[in-house]
Amino acid sequence: MAAYNANGTVNDSVPVIDISSFVSDGGADAGTSACAAIAAALHSHGCLVVKDPRVEASANEEFLDMMERYFEQSDGSTDARPHLHYQVGVTPSEVEKPRGHCAFGKTLKDVPVSECPPVPDAKWRFFWRIGERPAETAFEELNAPAVVPEAFADEWKPKMDGWGEKLVATAETVAEMAALGFGLERAAFKDRMACAPHLLAPTGSDLKKLAESDPADDEEPRAKKARMLGQAVELNTVLAGFHYDLNFLTVHGKSRFPGLKVWTRAGHVVVPKIPPGHLFLQAGKQFEYLTGGHVLAGFHEVIAHKACAKAARDAKRDGRSTWRVSSTCFSQIASDVVLEPLGAFDSADARAAYPPIKTGDQVQAELVAISLGAKKE
Repeated sequence: MAAYNANGTVNDSVPVIDISSFVSDGGADAGTSACAAIAAALHSHGCLVVKDPRVEASANEEFLDMMERYFEQSDGSTDARPHLHYQVGVTPSEVEKPRGHCAFGKTLKDVPVSECPPVPDAKWRFFWRIGERPAETAFEELNAPAVVPEAFADEWKPKMDGWGEKLVATAETVAEMAALGFGLERAAFKDRMACAPHLLAPTGSDLKKLAESDPADDEEPRAKKARMLGQAVELNTVLAGFHYDLNFLTVHGKSRFPGLKVWTRAGHVVVPKIPPGHLFLQAGKQFEYLTGGHVLAGFHEVIAHKACAKAARDAKRDGRSTWRVSSTCFSQIASDVVLEPLGAFDSADARAAYPPIKTGDQVQAELVAISLGAKKE
């Protein structure tokens, strides 16, 4: 395992890096070893945990509180826009389906437990756009206003925007530090993120039945079986099937329920532990393109395992919500930017593996593959 200096520690094999100094001095100390630590972590693990002084633990808690209340009362249809391929508003359970990576999964040292072939995810999601958009683009967005749930009219926009903007700011700073760590211009990634279609996309999973389960059942051996559509979440239900993210960097705040598993470049499973006030970041497919595969899009899955079941029972006992919320934010490269290997990553082999493609076309192809986009005519 890679060694990390004083700027980066290791937490359950996930590098933990404090970016406070870089943030406080505006990155003036461009030679900071934290930049090298971030670059090394992204290459070896495809992910890292960061401490960003601009992101308070209380902001994460307030966001989770609101999203728990939202998912508890949502009917899955009032705020859904299926005719817009769920690109705004709520996506109910069993709509989003991961791409099939079954053959690849079998080659890993730690094999995923997700169903093969993949089935629609048990999780819900809500899409909310963050940041400015370009004045002109070849990829016109859907002509639909953002969806604001009626019961949350007063608090929804300020809390969604406030939390999403914090996560995107962290992604931009990590992008700058990674670029420096890789020997690129500081703005190599960040400039390409300007006016991109960043998405705050929190997920929700209903753990009510799991919270009512008998702890003794956790120890019962059971054969793996495919989840039936419409079935409530039980022990070992796959909440989000084995997949990578299509975007540049995905950012998560700390969830109140465990379940996330990620795979390193070497094919090993890592279970991230996110301390309060920290954020978890994982590289997506756009990062892989820009580095010619030096950084790989990180595979992951979310499982309602024993620790998740215990957390659900504890929440029920304490009178707290049993909805598992993940404050996912997808930071992106701008739609009109061409994805291609940059700088020292630009080799003949890299260009053959990652031929130039506009980000908007890459995103559209990925959305079609996961049942959240329309095929081009």
